[in-house]
Amino acid sequence: MNVLVTGGCGFIGSNLVRYLRRTRPDWKVVNLDALTYAGNLENLIDLEGDPGHLFVRGDILDQAFVERLMREHAIDAVMHLAAESHVDRSILGPEAFVQTNVLGTQRLLEASRKHGGIRRFLMVSTDEVYGSLGPTGAFTETSPLQPSSPYSASKTSADLLALAWHHTFGLDVVVTRCSNNYGRYQFPEKLIPLMVVNALHDKPLPVYGDGANVRDWLHVEDHCQALLLALEKGRAGEVYNIGGGAERKNIEIVKAILALVGKPESLIRFVKDRPGHDRRYAIDPSKSRAELGWTPAHTFERGLEETVRWYVDHRDWWQRVMSGAYRDYFDTQYRARLQVTG
Repeated sequence: MNVLVTGGCGFIGSNLVRYLRRTRPDWKVVNLDALTYAGNLENLIDLEGDPGHLFVRGDILDQAFVERLMREHAIDAVMHLAAESHVDRSILGPEAFVQTNVLGTQRLLEASRKHGGIRRFLMVSTDEVYGSLGPTGAFTETSPLQPSSPYSASKTSADLLALAWHHTFGLDVVVTRCSNNYGRYQFPEKLIPLMVVNALHDKPLPVYGDGANVRDWLHVEDHCQALLLALEKGRAGEVYNIGGGAERKNIEIVKAILALVGKPESLIRFVKDRPGHDRRYAIDPSKSRAELGWTPAHTFERGLEETVRWYVDHRDWWQRVMSGAYRDYFDTQYRARLQVTG
């Protein structure tokens, strides 16, 4: 199998590329990434010289280039992870999300259709397409799509385009929707690495609103296992929800991180909530368990401890990642919102 992984130098993408090389050593993985701010080739430094992994710098918006790449490497399957993925950034600048997530997906679908050799197109999406849940219940694959941010709206559009290419053009498409991922190599703007980095520097830990927003947490390696199973066993035209079964309030996670790094809770600062902040997400993964045979291997407590330890032990990685552009973004997003509470 020759697999094209888009966004393979990002957080989930780099973990997926490494997982594929480990579990499917006879496959060739072509890694297409534009190396924007969150794409980091250093994430895959351990695969340097691996003949089964080929990195190609390029943009999914360049359809002609993608078509040539597919022909040149006789691509059999696409695992599409390339996306703008941070809600806060989508609020500050929505256009990039429409360009990459919507138009980029459309061009990748067209390239796949015209190439003709694609046996499966795996569209990797998010539970945020469902919007916000009440205090009970969980999202299923038939839950209404009610995106509430520019990011989730762009991913919803991409999902629907992929499913339309299946129903209209016969392209073999499977869509997966995951809950919040965590693990090594996550860009330090997301909750867990941001809190670890700030705590290690004795800086304020900004928590939106009252900190009671709930997310269902999924270890990135469990997600990668589910993606491979969806690629190999999923039914064409179907959607599969992937959730870790680990609902936690944001404030609970922040306090757990502080305890793991031995820092005081006095570092916590509650900040003005972001616009349209969804209150709760939860995933029902019953379909993935029944049809794909998938179950998560990590408990959240063990996974969080291992993740925090990785960031503590790999300061050199995140210190290089945290460029001036990142610091400017942090200042824009949080500095004016910081306010001490009792």
